[in-house]
Amino acid sequence: MTNIEPATATPADAAETGPDAAPVRSGWRSLLPTMTPWLAVGLVLVGGITLFGLLGPLFTGDPRQIRDIGLTGPSAEFWLGTTQTGQDVLAQLAHATRGSLQIGLLVGVLATILSAFFGIYGAYRGRFLDDAFSLFTNVFLVIPGLPLVIVISGFVPRESRGLWTIAVVLAVTGWAASARVLHAQTLSVRQRDYVAASQVSGERPWRVIVVEILPNLLPVIASQFVFAVIAAILGEAGLSYIGLGASNSATLGTMLFYAQNGFALSLGAWWWFVPPGLTIALFGMGLSLVNFSIDEVINPKLKNLRQHRRRARRAARLERELARGASRRTTAAKESDR
Repeated sequence: MTNIEPATATPADAAETGPDAAPVRSGWRSLLPTMTPWLAVGLVLVGGITLFGLLGPLFTGDPRQIRDIGLTGPSAEFWLGTTQTGQDVLAQLAHATRGSLQIGLLVGVLATILSAFFGIYGAYRGRFLDDAFSLFTNVFLVIPGLPLVIVISGFVPRESRGLWTIAVVLAVTGWAASARVLHAQTLSVRQRDYVAASQVSGERPWRVIVVEILPNLLPVIASQFVFAVIAAILGEAGLSYIGLGASNSATLGTMLFYAQNGFALSLGAWWWFVPPGLTIALFGMGLSLVNFSIDEVINPKLKNLRQHRRRARRAARLERELARGASRRTTAAKESDR
């Protein structure tokens, strides 16, 4: 028994043969998005910024070192200039990128675990537990997320407001919508024959969930994880910008906060606030492009649309090749008549 449904080929797909025919993906490969230019761009952006955040602090100097060359523009010594107190902006950017990535990863993991537990487990068990989990999820779903985050962060003492505190606050306020989606998907998967066969054979509930249900929900979970990372980085940047971010850690949001307090915009010090803002924008764009590609696995309409476009391109290419072949044969016949 398997929990991954085999890919079925349509008559139009079965008619496609030859070296240009697209192979039918089945099993685990069917859960992976198709490589497209947009997905490649997203992976390059996400991978490049992630490597910069992981390896950049190893090659840059101390971001807290104060010098007597405040607000100097980019130069050979300081590639991104210095702040008002002479601190290296590039070193700050490298350490801040690492901090934002840590926040995004922590929130993504915590929010995904919460949404999977309340969405998948509750829908599978059903009855009273499902009703209780649904009520709990709906309560968090109707609570305004941003005001709640601001209130919770405001009540936490500044000295206790670290990375983990901000991550827990963002995760607790951002899991409910994903849980509703997983709940609906689990109710659909639970009705399939292989799940019923596992239940009849006496399989334990946790094994049915992990082996039979969870693999079918992996694209949805991956999409929700990517979205949670994007929301976490943007949420942390917003909290730090208004002074409610992590007090003992450097993030892209804290860079924008100190740039605002240092009047970087009014002084024209673009090298102080543009790099962190641009990093957030590029990383969010890269994750969004990856998420759009994952949507093609989740949404059959998008997958079929791409398959139709691929078949149309192959048909047009075949027509051009046939036309060129006919033209060459006509030219050869005319030359032979001469």
